[in-house]
Amino acid sequence: MMRRRGRGLVGMAARTAVIAGTATAVSGAVAGHQQNRANEAAEAQAYEAQQNQAALDAAAAQAVANAQAAAPPPAPAAPAGGGTDLMSQLNQLGALHAQGILSDDEFAAAKAKLLS
Repeated sequence: MMRRRGRGLVGMAARTAVIAGTATAVSGAVAGHQQNRANEAAEAQAYEAQQNQAALDAAAAQAVANAQAAAPPPAPAAPAGGGTDLMSQLNQLGALHAQGILSDDEFAAAKAKLLS
């Protein structure tokens, strides 16, 4: 009677199937863990960006509030024919324009209003 020394063809196929299945499961788990880490990193980065944007928005709002509080009140309208008052108001407008408080358009409109 002949005795077989190995597992045979069916045994080898079964062993190969188990090894292949295990390798597939392990690679799937590794890929899943890597994807989870990537998602967590992306969420952390998005949260940090959101916090930075909120801080920038708050700083901008504070700067606007400080600028509005520090800005001098607009010059009162000059009476028609007040020569010295007109010159002082024009000088004030020029100073505000030079400081960047008034834009070119605002300066031109205020000057036209004074001169009319």
